[in-house]
Amino acid sequence: MISANNVTLRVGKKALFEDVNIKFTEGNCYGMIGANGAGKSTFLKILSGQLEPTSGDVVISPGERLSFLQQDHFKYDEFPVLDTVIMGNARLYEIMKEKEEIYAKEDFTDEDGIKASELEAEFATMDGWEAESDAANLLNGLGIETELHYKLMKDLTGSEKVKVLLAQALFGNPDILLLDEPTNHLDLDAIAWLEEFLINFDNTVIVVSHDRYFLNKVCTQIADIDYGKIQLYAGNYDFWYESSQLLIRQMKEANKKKEEKIKELQEFISRFSANASKSKQATSRKRALEKIQLDEIRPSSRKYPYIDFRPNREIGNEVLTVEGLSKAFPGQTLFTDINFEIKRGERVALIGNNGTGKTTILKILNGIVDADAGRFALGSKVQIGYYDQEHHVLHMEKTIFQEISDTYPTLTETEIRNMLAAFLFTGDDVFKLIRDLSGGERGRVSLAKLMLSEANFLILDEPTNHLDITSKEILENALVNYTGTVLYVSHDRYFINKTATRILDLKLGNLINYIGNYDYYLEKKETMEQLFAPAADFAASAAGAGSSSASSGAGSSSMDWKQQKEEQARIRKKQNALKKTEEEIHALETRDQEIDGLLCLEEIFSDVSKLMELNQEKDSIASRLETLYETWEELAE
Repeated sequence: MISANNVTLRVGKKALFEDVNIKFTEGNCYGMIGANGAGKSTFLKILSGQLEPTSGDVVISPGERLSFLQQDHFKYDEFPVLDTVIMGNARLYEIMKEKEEIYAKEDFTDEDGIKASELEAEFATMDGWEAESDAANLLNGLGIETELHYKLMKDLTGSEKVKVLLAQALFGNPDILLLDEPTNHLDLDAIAWLEEFLINFDNTVIVVSHDRYFLNKVCTQIADIDYGKIQLYAGNYDFWYESSQLLIRQMKEANKKKEEKIKELQEFISRFSANASKSKQATSRKRALEKIQLDEIRPSSRKYPYIDFRPNREIGNEVLTVEGLSKAFPGQTLFTDINFEIKRGERVALIGNNGTGKTTILKILNGIVDADAGRFALGSKVQIGYYDQEHHVLHMEKTIFQEISDTYPTLTETEIRNMLAAFLFTGDDVFKLIRDLSGGERGRVSLAKLMLSEANFLILDEPTNHLDITSKEILENALVNYTGTVLYVSHDRYFINKTATRILDLKLGNLINYIGNYDYYLEKKETMEQLFAPAADFAASAAGAGSSSASSGAGSSSMDWKQQKEEQARIRKKQNALKKTEEEIHALETRDQEIDGLLCLEEIFSDVSKLMELNQEKDSIASRLETLYETWEELAE
């Protein structure tokens, strides 16, 4: 168990936290949420001992080990990957190194022997002999291939380093686990593995995350930071949202009743306070009035941007056609001969593991990168609005105000200020330099420019990166209400589930098409991969056939785009027929049971004509059911 007792943290004159008292107990996973700047990561640093509070203290149960996700991606550059993971248990790693030093001595003494024996005993009690295999299992689960385990950290990519540091935090079954944005830079497979790990983790977990799908999957409690206080709610993120809204509604209803009572008492006092015969009652009402206290309902300190995408002109049904697109870099083939179409009004999510080429596809469509082969065509009157996750569309030397005014010179100063205020930039904030902004602030500037573009085809690369949950929800609603067409890359499954009407999964250089949201994708993923990405390709990839050969194999042997669409149309038609068949079977079986009940009634079996009519209906139902059962068996195969 870990607890914070009367914790206060002041930054200058501002109190980020004020007298916070909270306990985190074993067996629970706590999701810490709040607006950007509320202090979520800061509070984790206080709990981990990296930051001292102004007052108050943090208490950990005696003998318990705390582990946290390191944020410095260069700290272990000179260490091998496997050693970096084992360092997650500092004492175990220390013992390993002490043993190595002792056994490496040329003049091995009796004292060394005694010391080595003591270390070996402690090493065994800590399951030290399993350390390397445990570390390797964590790395493999997160997608770090075995050949990377013995490389130095400095030889890994940024996303690979993140996975190693996450494995380090998880290593050795810590009693208390603190994770700050653990799903950042993870691909969907790694996130799914982490979720399963945490679901089966028996100790205390405290996690800061903007990934609502993740919070829903792993959290048993939500810790909401607002106004420098932390309020605990039982349940996951969706349950927190519903219960917090319910609490506000209940307080408003209670206040309404109190206000009605206050009005009633005030009217009585006003009418009868001067009346001698009613003076005692009026005095009694005054006392009752003084006791009524309205509940203080403080609106959340979260700030809500205003996002409303409106295309300036309509377009035809054909928005984008991609044919035979291929792209490779030295030593790596991303995709070969991919084909897809996007129609008016669709919201298409392009998903896939890191490094498969999703962002590259978007850059090709925007003319930033050239394809090696293939072509794409935009429909008539299509105007692209592009959101770049690296914000290359922004100019670092400009102020926020200049960024907007230079791009849209016809806007007045008032119009620009109003627009920026909608994205939470007010007063002198508009004169901040782009280079001095946080990732979330740059994201809001890019979204403001996108909104002003009035484009009818939005292409978005990781639009939810660096946005807090509130801003994500606003963006989701804006896209759902948008009458144009959208193609985007995102790892945010909640966002995908809320906004996507179709999903394209880039796997082994080939696209698999799912006509639905993320829940539909999960439901159909296994079946669709068997149909459209043959097992041989996966086996070849798993056996280390090399990215280039695996990718070309997937492109050449899998069904092409037209076949995919035809096959999916056939599957959907079959599913609809199966559903209609099941509904008719259910209705007829229900009616058959009703008839059985009617035949037991005296007014029925004593009426010959009615009896014959119902028996004929039963025969008809039996005949129809026999046909439907055969149809169902065919469709269900």
